Amino acid sequence: MNQEDRTPEDAYAQPDGDVYEDEAEATRREAGEAESSRASRGWWDRNADEYQSEHGAFLGDDRFVWGPEGLDEEQAALLGPAASLKGRDVLEIGAGAAQCSRWLAAQGARPVALDLSHRQLQHALRIGGGVPLVEADAGRLPFRDGSFDLACSAYGAVPFVADPVNVMREVHRVLRPGGRWVFSVTHPLRWAFPDEPGPEGLSVSASYFDRTPYVEQDEQGRAVYVEHHRTLGDRVRDVVAGGFRLLDLVEPEWPEWNTQEW
Repeated sequence: MNQEDRTPEDAYAQPDGDVYEDEAEATRREAGEAESSRASRGWWDRNADEYQSEHGAFLGDDRFVWGPEGLDEEQAALLGPAASLKGRDVLEIGAGAAQCSRWLAAQGARPVALDLSHRQLQHALRIGGGVPLVEADAGRLPFRDGSFDLACSAYGAVPFVADPVNVMREVHRVLRPGGRWVFSVTHPLRWAFPDEPGPEGLSVSASYFDRTPYVEQDEQGRAVYVEHHRTLGDRVRDVVAGGFRLLDLVEPEWPEWNTQEW
């Protein structure tokens, strides 16, 4: 579904919602594709304002940052040299406010920014830049076969889907022969540690091999947030099962200049 046009006033309107995170209970349980998709759409619609307010300065309006470490595509060139992007059709999945797509457009590429969250795409409209926006699920890409030269996802979609192989296959389908797919996720080792700041977050509390999804649910047991754990080996197998040939696996170190807490 194509994102409809909005005025700046509409883009700032607070979305309605009947489930909030302070009511949610954190647990580990199974969560299928439909439940995960519904939870992700609702969570990002409710939290897009806070996310963009908290991290917008770090992400910039037209900067391509691969993750909290601050790895910048301008230096990393994971999609290829910047000069080679000119004239390329690029699909950004889980684009949020389309910051990466604006950077791609500045290099002469023709990006399309796709996100599950209507509210995130409203922030993309607020920032502007003329990048085409599409509201859709990563597991059901609304594009013809062979529509793009490149696809990318900076911390978007992949960690939140129950069937990552399906996403890989969908991306493979919409890429032209020889196309490249680059995505970033949290390092799988983080799943052995609690998501807490300070010393508590540095103590192993779970098995790295426990793939049970992390779920936050409301009083009725409905998931309001879901994140899926895959080991490093799982990720490699997912990529290959999707029809790709793995070229590189990048593990960026946290740089000394980055003092931001995520």
